[in-house]
Amino acid sequence: MADSAADVDGHNVEATNSSGAQAAKDLFSGAAGGIAQVLIGQPFDIVKVRLQTSNAYPTAASAALSIYRNEGPLAFYKGTLTPLLGIGACVSIQFGAFHYARRQLEQATPGFVPGVSSLSYTQYYAAGAFAGIANSVISGPIEHVRIRLQTQPHGAARLYAGPWDCVRKLSSQGGGVLRGLYRGEAVTVLREAQAYGVWFLAFEWLMNADAARNKIERKEVPSYKVAFYGGLAGEALWLGSYPLDVIKSKMQTDGFGAGQRYKTTRDCFAQTWRAEGMRGFWKGIGPTLLRAMPVSAGTFAVVEMTMRAIN
Repeated sequence: MADSAADVDGHNVEATNSSGAQAAKDLFSGAAGGIAQVLIGQPFDIVKVRLQTSNAYPTAASAALSIYRNEGPLAFYKGTLTPLLGIGACVSIQFGAFHYARRQLEQATPGFVPGVSSLSYTQYYAAGAFAGIANSVISGPIEHVRIRLQTQPHGAARLYAGPWDCVRKLSSQGGGVLRGLYRGEAVTVLREAQAYGVWFLAFEWLMNADAARNKIERKEVPSYKVAFYGGLAGEALWLGSYPLDVIKSKMQTDGFGAGQRYKTTRDCFAQTWRAEGMRGFWKGIGPTLLRAMPVSAGTFAVVEMTMRAIN
């Protein structure tokens, strides 16, 4: 990477780049990474959601085989339009908000010297958590719609004609946009804060450790290592937040009115514990971890390539 450019995590940006211009580049690079994330991860995600919300599949392989046999190969991309548009925006916000928070923390840290000093890992976690909370405003309803589309019956019995029909019905059945479309938002905020705090923390630690070990600058870390470290960060993300994701999926596939099973997020936790014990909070973790490595690696790799191209 040229000396005047930012590396994948936005460090070492030449002073001539205005903060506004750099923020725009962070957002654009994140959007590119988000599109890659959806295209790589969607087949894994639908298997994960089916396992989380149904007892019909004993294993991830059986769930994947059932989807393929009964619904066809295109079923693995059910509900893709919503995340393709939305996750691009989500990842854009994640990286944009993370780098904004990081810059604010750098400015607030006494004696911090750009390109020389480094934030503490607690600060990196805080910046990642901030990114997750900012992201939850749009990720909550986007994931709600995606999960409804992924878990609806196949063929003539389907409940929603498409993403916009799903938005309309969730809003009307749930008693308005906030109560319907934003169902499960409380646990979504918790999940996003923990997940992205861990994600960015793990990536920063791996990148800094490599640079120190090989006595090079961060921007000199090869792209294949950036992808590998991004993949490992994805594994850490899910191991650190998966039980919250299970509860979010349960809340967002619950019925309305008389068909509603969970009164609150806390009630969902309690019912899951009583019915399934600790195992219930980890259902579907296998395909999720299998998905996390290529998806997170692809996200960071594409973000870096985009940043290198536009700086």
